[in-house]
Amino acid sequence: MNRVVITGRGAVSPFGVGVGRLAENVWQGKSGIRFMADWQKVGGMLSYLAAPVPEIDAREYLSRNLRRTMGSMAIHAAIASREAADDAGLDDKILASGRVGTVIGSTTGSPEAYEKFYRTYLREESVAEIKSGFFFKVMSHSCAANVCLALGITGEQWAPSSACTSSAQALGLGYLLIKSGRQDAVLCGGADEVHHTVTMVFDVLKAASRKNDAPRITPAPFDAERDGVVCGGGSGILVLESLHSARARGARIYAELLGFGHVNDSAHIANPQEEAMSASMKAALADGGVEAGEIDYVNAHATGTLQGDVTEAKAIGRVVGPHVPVSSCKGHIGHTLGAAGSLESILALEMMERQELIPTLNLTVPDPECSCVDLLMKKRSQPVNTILKNNFALGGVNTALIFRRWQE
Repeated sequence: MNRVVITGRGAVSPFGVGVGRLAENVWQGKSGIRFMADWQKVGGMLSYLAAPVPEIDAREYLSRNLRRTMGSMAIHAAIASREAADDAGLDDKILASGRVGTVIGSTTGSPEAYEKFYRTYLREESVAEIKSGFFFKVMSHSCAANVCLALGITGEQWAPSSACTSSAQALGLGYLLIKSGRQDAVLCGGADEVHHTVTMVFDVLKAASRKNDAPRITPAPFDAERDGVVCGGGSGILVLESLHSARARGARIYAELLGFGHVNDSAHIANPQEEAMSASMKAALADGGVEAGEIDYVNAHATGTLQGDVTEAKAIGRVVGPHVPVSSCKGHIGHTLGAAGSLESILALEMMERQELIPTLNLTVPDPECSCVDLLMKKRSQPVNTILKNNFALGGVNTALIFRRWQE
C-alpha cells in the first residue's frame, strides 16, 4: 500500500483568492461574515447572513470558452485547483498523463444557475431563452468536470455530493485511490457558493444564525450564546500524492494523510449521534495506526448549532480525552458546506506549519455542555505534529481524517 502525502494547496475563500490570503486573514482574527441586505426580500426568511467570496474577475484566470460552462462554484474550484497544481509542481504534461485524477465534491450544482433557469423557464414555460451551457453548471459533478477540462486532467474523475462532508469524502477517496495505486496524484477537495436558497434550508430547520445586526460575532461554535449556522462559499483543493511519486519529483511535502474514518449513522437523518461521531474518529485512528494520545489538536466540524456542537464535543472527549485542544474554523469563514473539509484542512495544515493553533472565533463564554474538551479561546504556540480533522453532514455521514507533520 502506498503512503499518501500532501504536496499542494489551493484556495478561494471569503477572503479572496489564494491560500496566503486565507491564512493571513484567519491569523489576524478576521471574519468573512456579512449582512446580505438583498435577502430581506425573501418572504418568511429570517437569516440574512453569509460569508460570500468577494467579487473575482474570472477573466484573469480562465478563458471565455471555459467560463461558459461554469457556475461560480466551478470557477472557484478551477482557480483553487490551478493554485494547488502549481504549488505541487504538477505541469501540464503530468496533469495529462492519466496518472493524475480529481475528486472534487459539492452539495449540488450551482444554485445561482438553477435560480436563473427556473426564473426564465417558469415565466412562459419555455426553454427558448436557455443557453446550452446551463446543464454543465448545474450537474452534480460540475466542479470536477470543469476542473478536468480547465487543467487537462485525464485520470479518474469523481464527485462526492454529501453536503457538509463532500470535500472530506473527496480527501478520503483520493487517499484510497493513491493508497491502492490507482493514481499517483489526485486533486481533492470541494466547492460551494453562497445563495439565499442554501441558507433557507438551514433557516427552515431553525439551524441558521439570526444575529442579523451583529454579523461579526456569529457563528459562535461552542459558545453559550450561539444560535446557528452561517453559510459560506469558496473552494479548497489539496494535491494528494503517493510518497514514491512525490520523492521522485522532488516535491515539497506538507504532511502525510495517515487515516480516514467514514461511518454511516442510520438513527436519524438530521440529528447528530455521539456514537457515530466517535466511531468515525476511532476508525480514522485505527486506519492510520495512531493512538489517541498522539493527537495534538482536533479541528472540529462545529458549525454553531445547539445540538451539533454539544454532541461533537462529547464525542471528541470520549475519543481523545479532555486535554487535547479543540477549535473550529466556522467563526472565520462560515460553513462553506462542500468546501468545508478541504478549506479547513488547509488551515489545519497551516497551523501545523506554523506550530501555532488558532482559536474558535466568537467563542467568548463556552457552553458548559461543551467544556468536556479543551476549547481554544486564544492563539496557542505548541508542538503540532498530529491532527484529527472532523466533518459531519445531514443524512448521517460522519468523517474523520488524520494528518501528520512531514519530517524526513
